[in-house]
Amino acid sequence: MKPVHVAWFEIPTADLDRAISFYQTVFDCKLEKLDMGEFKMAMFPSDHTSHGAGGSLVYHHDFYECSSSAGTLVYFHSEDCETELARVEKAGGSILIPKQQISPEYGYMAVFLDSEGNRVALHSQS
Repeated sequence: MKPVHVAWFEIPTADLDRAISFYQTVFDCKLEKLDMGEFKMAMFPSDHTSHGAGGSLVYHHDFYECSSSAGTLVYFHSEDCETELARVEKAGGSILIPKQQISPEYGYMAVFLDSEGNRVALHSQS
C-alpha cells in the first residue's frame, strides 16, 4: 500500500504578529512573514526534500477561525516534547496535556493551546 504524507498545514491566527512571536519562542526558529493583502502568512522553516510537511500560520478575517476544541490537530515532531513544552507558558500559551507515553513503539505526545487559542500537539520518540 502506498503511504500518505501530509504536504502542508495552516494554523489560523487572530493576531499574526503575536502568533509569530509565540511559535518562534516555543520552537526556537525564525518564521518568514508574507503579506498578500487580506491574506497573510508566516512560513515555518522546512526541508522540501523530506517527507515532513511544511506549513504556516495564516490570517484572513473571513476564511480562518481559531479553535481550542474543533478541527484538525497538528502534531509537530520533537526530539523531546518537554523541550518545547517548557517554553509554551512563557510564550503565552497553556499546556492541555503534559508529555505522556502513547506506547513504547509510538513514543510520547503532548497538547497545548497556542497564543491564538488553537490546540497544537507535539510528538517525540523519547
